[in-house]
Amino acid sequence: MAVPALTKTHPVADELAQLLFEGADRERVHGAWRRLVSGKEFAYRPGLPPEERTALSYERLRLLNDAAGDPVELAADPYRLAGLHEWTGPVDGGLTTLASIHYNLFLGSVLDHDGGRDRDLSAFTSLRRTGTFLCTELEHGNDVASMETVAVFDRATGGFHLTTPTPGARKFMPNTSLTGGPKTAVVAARLVVDGEDQGTFLFLTPLSDESGHLPGVRVRPLPQRTGTPVDHCLTSFDRVWLPREALLEAEHGRLGADGTLASSLGNRRKRLLRSINRVTMGKLCMSAGTLGMSRAALTIAVRYAHSRFLAGPKAGDRIPLAAHRSHHGRLLHALATAYAMTFLHRSLVSRFAVHAEEDRAEVEREVAVAKGWITWQARAITTECRERCGAQGLFPANGLADLPLNIEGGITAEGDNLVIWVKAASEMVFGHQGVRAGESGDPEGRELTELPFLRDLLAEAERIWQDRARTALREGPSGDPVGRWNATSDAALEMVSAHARLQAADAFLAAAARAEDPRAGFLMRSLCRLFLLRQLGEHTGDLLAEGRLTPDHVRALPKAVDTLVGELAPHLMTLVDAFDLPAEVLSGIPIASGGSVGGDEGWDESEDGWEEAGVRAGVSVRV
Repeated sequence: MAVPALTKTHPVADELAQLLFEGADRERVHGAWRRLVSGKEFAYRPGLPPEERTALSYERLRLLNDAAGDPVELAADPYRLAGLHEWTGPVDGGLTTLASIHYNLFLGSVLDHDGGRDRDLSAFTSLRRTGTFLCTELEHGNDVASMETVAVFDRATGGFHLTTPTPGARKFMPNTSLTGGPKTAVVAARLVVDGEDQGTFLFLTPLSDESGHLPGVRVRPLPQRTGTPVDHCLTSFDRVWLPREALLEAEHGRLGADGTLASSLGNRRKRLLRSINRVTMGKLCMSAGTLGMSRAALTIAVRYAHSRFLAGPKAGDRIPLAAHRSHHGRLLHALATAYAMTFLHRSLVSRFAVHAEEDRAEVEREVAVAKGWITWQARAITTECRERCGAQGLFPANGLADLPLNIEGGITAEGDNLVIWVKAASEMVFGHQGVRAGESGDPEGRELTELPFLRDLLAEAERIWQDRARTALREGPSGDPVGRWNATSDAALEMVSAHARLQAADAFLAAAARAEDPRAGFLMRSLCRLFLLRQLGEHTGDLLAEGRLTPDHVRALPKAVDTLVGELAPHLMTLVDAFDLPAEVLSGIPIASGGSVGGDEGWDESEDGWEEAGVRAGVSVRV
């Protein structure tokens, strides 16, 4: 059996990797995390029960903290914070969740408020105490503005009493068990002064110490969920007293000694959104984790396709799975999408890192739209890769089985995808200006090989669905807001979908223009063209009706796709080598290194049985 090399030397793959991984900033953003997951401490340990797998993720969090440099600087650096998620996602989904909560939601929230850097954060930066984030309640998830947890201002002490008033107000799914050691939370609660609700703010709240949970803190473990286990719990508070400095303050809300609230924002909802602003970075983190999982899944599946042989057309012939169009075509479409996802994510991290206050709303919306699209694509890609590896893909030792389930968590975390798309759609129907009629040009004489032409066609598809949404909203039933939106939402969501793909295409085209090696440029442009053609397939009827495509274009589309797939098929390995998965990771995954679970290398004649390859010998494989 031919085994693909585990070392990457091809210069084209090197340049593609430079384009994919931040160019000159590659080492600073990705280097430490890539080296970290290559270590033996991240090897898969078969047979661990959920409690021990969770404890292992906390142990790895401490290793990650040692590699992070200054955790305060990490929490303030969107590039490195996103990079962390890309590399830990494929090897330990539980660790990715814990790191996202500790560095972004917890530490980031503290730092984003007044005096964050003046506080003594050493317990958190050293991980003597792990940080967690309590916002979502059992009965208040997507409608977080309706949360019930209260922090009542106590004039006698100047502090607060944190209380869970109803069973439905219990904080849902935070990692608040005793696993991993003492913990402190940032808790979202309504600030109540003299019986008046001042809006939701964040309160720094110790939960446990070496002896257990603190008085008044009630924690109940939740049942095991799908994916890599995390110590998710229900958490409530029974008049837990907090000192004055527990309130995290900034311009959106500062509480005077006399109980008067000063705020730069005029209503409680805006104060809430500013308090939990870190969820926007959280969307980028969730997207990054699923990006890493997608690229890892493709690397495994493509390597397996080249090392798995089957009968050829002639007696005695053996050909690799990768030789079949039905196999490599699906992987190439997934690869084109993964490249587009990566470049879209890079562009949005950059926009988020430097955005001005006046651009906040638009950037937050673009991040939300991208999070939905990227995580949904990641689920489709990892599922495709698992299927293309057949029964071997069902074994966790082969690195694929857990990925779709872990991605499900990303789809729901930091805002359920459909809900955040509905919000974006409602804003974009009239608040977004896309391409207008006439800008796409006359289609006569245009070729399906022209990237600008294909890009403009996708922009036109966005415009078509926006016009439909506007018409539906105007013509909806008067006096029935829900009915009007119900008549509008399908078209508005199609508009958002087209917009996400257009933004991805634009980021892909910009990256392709930066390629210096002609061979890398050819692969980038070809892969981008394949991505665009695939996106346009479902819109050909509309584009034809609008005069943006000709009948000849529609007839030529399947052949154009097939030709591109044929041209790209010989470069499958180069395209995944550019994902730069460490050799140490790949060598521990049987089907990524020329083997299989239960293959000949696992045959143990002395014991008359099969053993999992590598497990008996102590070879490292991944979660």
